Amino acid sequence: MANYDMQERVLHTSQGEITVRYPRLLLEGRMETDDFVRLATRYTTFGVPELKGVIGLLGEALAEAMGQGYSVHLDGLGTFTPALRLRPGFEREDQGETRRNARAIRVGNVSFRPDRDLLRATDSRLTLARQGGRLRRSSTQYTEAERLDIARTFIARRGEMSLLQYQALTGLLKDKASRELRRWERSPHETGIRGQGRGAGKRWVAAAAEEGT
Repeated sequence: MANYDMQERVLHTSQGEITVRYPRLLLEGRMETDDFVRLATRYTTFGVPELKGVIGLLGEALAEAMGQGYSVHLDGLGTFTPALRLRPGFEREDQGETRRNARAIRVGNVSFRPDRDLLRATDSRLTLARQGGRLRRSSTQYTEAERLDIARTFIARRGEMSLLQYQALTGLLKDKASRELRRWERSPHETGIRGQGRGAGKRWVAAAAEEGT
């Protein structure tokens, strides 16, 4: 049995802002390799050591193929695609004199797009129960100025901050937290924060003093 709740999301339309409700799965936690392998043994005659070995080989083969410039599609699972970013300490290339060679670039993220078969199989095994009767709303515990100060302090201590970490720090729901961070990163000279990366791997870091001026 999996639990879900309903959250509010503000959409910006030509007629103005409208509030809609959407379902959100409440995760039970993260299943680690050993637990996942024990679950997988129900569907095969392989033992735990053999399956852990297969997972290790799969990771090595994926890394080899993506390192050669391929995206990798595995039937029943989905497609893995590597994405590049600059190494820490290197500025972005511009139309002037700044040029970056391969040594300044690394793989910053691997995106995953699931196959429809995986989505259908997951859906067929899903049994849902709604938790509580209240809609989840973003916390009003802090003002925006206070949240910005919280974010700056966290980044100063840790070096970077993810969207999930910002949600935990402030009590904001994902939609509002993401919109707020995107707005801040558009004015790094004022907020002291800039975005780095894309998608699920995106992080927010301290902006250089002269950035955005």
